[in-house]
Amino acid sequence: MKTIGIICGGFSSEWEISLKSAQTIQDNFPKEFNTLKIQLDSSGWNVLLENGKTPLDLNTMTFGENATSIDAAIVYIHGDPGENGKIQAFLEIKNIPYINSGPLASALSFDKWYCNQFLKGFEIKVARSIYLTDRNHASAKEIIEKLDLPVFVKPCDSGSSYGISKVKILEEMDAALDKAFEEGRTVVVESFLDGTEVTCGVYRKKSGVHALPLTEIVTENEFFDFDAKYLGKSQELTPARVSDEVKLEVQKQARMVYELLQLRSIARIDFMLVNGVPHVIEVNTTPGFSAASIVPQMIQCEGGNLADFWREIVEVELKFNS
Repeated sequence: MKTIGIICGGFSSEWEISLKSAQTIQDNFPKEFNTLKIQLDSSGWNVLLENGKTPLDLNTMTFGENATSIDAAIVYIHGDPGENGKIQAFLEIKNIPYINSGPLASALSFDKWYCNQFLKGFEIKVARSIYLTDRNHASAKEIIEKLDLPVFVKPCDSGSSYGISKVKILEEMDAALDKAFEEGRTVVVESFLDGTEVTCGVYRKKSGVHALPLTEIVTENEFFDFDAKYLGKSQELTPARVSDEVKLEVQKQARMVYELLQLRSIARIDFMLVNGVPHVIEVNTTPGFSAASIVPQMIQCEGGNLADFWREIVEVELKFNS
């Protein structure tokens, strides 16, 4: 029986969500595999066992008195240092197979501005934007003259729902920029896309890249922020209330994004439908996977179950037969 380590935790503001995702994955993983959680935080790397935790030796990638090792890994850290590809690069150095997208694909997808500019080069529609590397790079007035109001201000490289603001008047811009730069090193300001928000999960099956049913996001807040995602202040309608034509177009574009970025395992592509035309908002290579998260809803809507879902991913991405 092969042992798969689920690496969780990390250093981002969504540390706790990562632990919930890892627990859901472990609870629903096919029983033909042994799983254990490896928690990464400021104290180091620790393997979580029934009777407590024990350090993971990063030189040998083993733990315990018997020097137990893992056969492969699933990196399920939301944000740094998992979603941006750092751990994947480390695993490659250690010659440990893993399920996730590789270092380059993860790093590119993780940065909101670079990812959207890459996709724009393939004629995929995205919001107009301004990229800021410094808090004083542009004044609030200059930004608004270029993009109009309202706009979204987002940290490019945080990988979380924190630090994002919707700015509706000039006087809100400075506070929004300060907030974003507290969360990330670079910031993107995006024009407002007025429409319906939908999202599509994508993964590779033995038959090819597969798009799951769409979920429509109806939030009580100004946008799909942390509270809307995780504190119940949104409705997530699966399947989305869109025409078959729109559904098929979004799924087509989601598969295209997945292949252009050379993603692996599960990813979730977020779109805004503006007059029925899909615009990519964000690419998530480590989408939430707690019991209440969107991707499990999509799988259930399609008539699948989480064990079969992970079984196929393991077989396709790792070439492990259950």
